[in-house]
Amino acid sequence: MKFISFLFVLIVTSILKVQAQTRQDTLDIKRVALAYIESQHTPNPKQMQDALHPRVVKRSVFKNKKTQKDFVSEYSAENLVILAETYNTNGDKFPKTPKKEIKLLDVSALTASVKLIADEWFDYMHIVKTNGEWKIINVLWQYNKLSEHQ
Repeated sequence: MKFISFLFVLIVTSILKVQAQTRQDTLDIKRVALAYIESQHTPNPKQMQDALHPRVVKRSVFKNKKTQKDFVSEYSAENLVILAETYNTNGDKFPKTPKKEIKLLDVSALTASVKLIADEWFDYMHIVKTNGEWKIINVLWQYNKLSEHQ
């Protein structure tokens, strides 16, 4: 019985190791998530573009002030590259030392789920590995203050 239990644990461990990320994957996932926010800190559209999958979508929920109905806003890769180029051109959108905390929520061989905690908001990101590179394919974000979603 002990041998069967040992064999079971060995098989499960082997399977998990095959599906788990490498140390380099972990570094690359964090690098991509940081590139996303840092490209906004110091306007850098190329850095943003390099972090994004071409089919990325960024979404959040807002309330229309006039109708008081919720709606989902969406940004494409093109919108995010323009955001990185224009959002902080005056250098007044972030503190001098901006917060950029990355939490890996789940990582598999080809997918990762990440939480980025910034100063005024947080982003949940899905990051995929395609052609050997990690790229952001989905972002769902929210301001810390719900009143900002008006």
